[in-house]
Amino acid sequence: MLPEEEVDLTFETSGKITHIYFKEGSFVNQGELLAKVNDAPLQAELRKLQAQLPLAQDRVYRQGTLLEKDAISQETYQTVATELEKLRADIDLIESRIAQTELRAPFSGVIGLRQVSVGAYASPSVVVSKLTKISPLKLEFSMNENQVSHIPPGTRITFTVANDLTIYEAEVYAVESQLDPKTLTLKARARYENPNGKLKPGISASIQTLIREIPDAIVIPSISSITELGRDIVYVYRNGVAQEVEITKGYRTASSVQVLSGLSAGDTLLTTGVMQLRNGLPVKISELISNPTE
Repeated sequence: MLPEEEVDLTFETSGKITHIYFKEGSFVNQGELLAKVNDAPLQAELRKLQAQLPLAQDRVYRQGTLLEKDAISQETYQTVATELEKLRADIDLIESRIAQTELRAPFSGVIGLRQVSVGAYASPSVVVSKLTKISPLKLEFSMNENQVSHIPPGTRITFTVANDLTIYEAEVYAVESQLDPKTLTLKARARYENPNGKLKPGISASIQTLIREIPDAIVIPSISSITELGRDIVYVYRNGVAQEVEITKGYRTASSVQVLSGLSAGDTLLTTGVMQLRNGLPVKISELISNPTE
C-alpha cells in the first residue's frame, strides 16, 4: 500500500536552523510552519527598504502634482515612479527570500522522525523530516493481459491485510497505459479512504475482485487436478473405484479452478491422495457427499 502523497522536507535556502516547531510523529496541517533558518540579515534589509518606502511614495505624489501643472516633464515624473516600483520590487524580493527560510507543510499529513537539530546548518540537500499523507491510501497491483478489460477505472475491489479479519473496500482509479513487455502485466491503482489512518503505508494486502459472474459454474480445488501428458485430469468416485476423467479448465484462482467440461453436478470428486490414484483403483471413503468439490 502506498501513501497518497509523501515528500522529504527540505529548505529552499541555506542557513543555520533557529527553530523546529513540529513534534515527531504528529499530524500537521497544510501550510503549518515546521522549522526556520536564520533570517536576521534579511529582516534588517527588509526594514531598511520599508523605511525608504514612505519617502519614495511622497516623492511620486509631489512630482505627479507638478506634472499635472506642466511644471516638470513626463520623463522626470517617470524617473521617480520607476524608482518607487524598483523599491517595491526589492521589498518583494526580500520577502520571498524570507519565506524561503521557513519550512512549511506542503500538504496535511503525518510528519516522521526529525533528522536535524536546532543549530545545524541546513541546505536544500539536507532532509529535515518526511511528511506522509496517509488518508487516503493507494493500493498498487498488477493484472495479466486477460484481466485488463475486466478491471477498468471505477471497479470496486476488496482487500485484506495480515493479522486483520476486516474486509476493506477500495476503488480502482487509474490503470497503466501499456503492458510491461517483460512480465506482460499491467499496473493499476485503487484508492482506500483509510479513515482515522488505521492502515499504514508499506503494508501488503491481498486483493479480490469479481471479474465475471458465471451462474451454475462447476469449481473444484486446484489440488484435485493433475496435468498428465498435456491433459488435465481428475478422479471421481464411481462404484467403489477411482475413475479418471479428462477436464477442460476455465478461470483460475489461487486455490480453485473452473471446469468447463468433464464433470457434472453430483459427481463425487476425490481430492486427497490424488497423485497415488490410478484408473480403476479401489477406493474406500467413509462418507459420500454428492458435491463436485468434495
